[in-house]
Amino acid sequence: MTMHANVRKGATQAQAHALDRRLFLAAGAAGAAIAAAGGFHLRPAAAQATTQAPYTLPSLPYATAALEPHIDAQTMELHHGKHHQAYVTNLNNALADHGQLQRLTLAELLAELPRLPEAIRNAVRNNGGGHANHAMFWSIMAPNAGGAPEGDIATAIDDSFGGFDAFKKAFNDAGAKQFGSGWVFVTVGADGKLAIKAQPNQDTPLMQGQGVVMGNDVWEHAYYLKYQNRRADYLTAWWNLVNWHAVNDRLARVRNGERI
Repeated sequence: MTMHANVRKGATQAQAHALDRRLFLAAGAAGAAIAAAGGFHLRPAAAQATTQAPYTLPSLPYATAALEPHIDAQTMELHHGKHHQAYVTNLNNALADHGQLQRLTLAELLAELPRLPEAIRNAVRNNGGGHANHAMFWSIMAPNAGGAPEGDIATAIDDSFGGFDAFKKAFNDAGAKQFGSGWVFVTVGADGKLAIKAQPNQDTPLMQGQGVVMGNDVWEHAYYLKYQNRRADYLTAWWNLVNWHAVNDRLARVRNGERI
């Protein structure tokens, strides 16, 4: 190894050690003050043990065929069991040598992206984002769901968009116009109103410290087996699966300052 390569390696290791030290200090005596200021909310002590696999694939809350005819069973099996599992595996592999980073919640990890060691930053961005986005996605769908929104989300939609039809149109337009792979999300803006945000690849508003109320996956693997290139048809059909009870729960938590 050349002298320049040694210097670069030493700089990268120093950067990683510096971040690990900051996170360690955040978990110590300063943890309560940071949490009170809206910063890190570290896991309880019993959950902080360093492990090579801190993240796991969540089980689906329904059978893989339960969302038919709108999303077919084969797509669900591949999407959950292959694609999402790959994000989890790759994320755990990226963090294998970074014990302090393993102690962060997923939202904390993604919010720290600019300060992560360069060697793992893209892996965490792509795979951590993929894990967070898909975990949200499965949780806001259900069989025999859909229909008009109810409760606080209905009120928020009316206040922010003037009605459900206008909200759906804006959401679907954002999803249809997202070039290539990506997601369309609903967040809560600084003014307290709902905001629609399309993001590429596996990027998520969590990377900007924003909670996610709901979102739809517009990667081709989410719909291509059934809808081929008809993304607009998929976006329209997807509303038959939205679990408004779950969305209301997420809205309440995001309004309460949670990053989910």
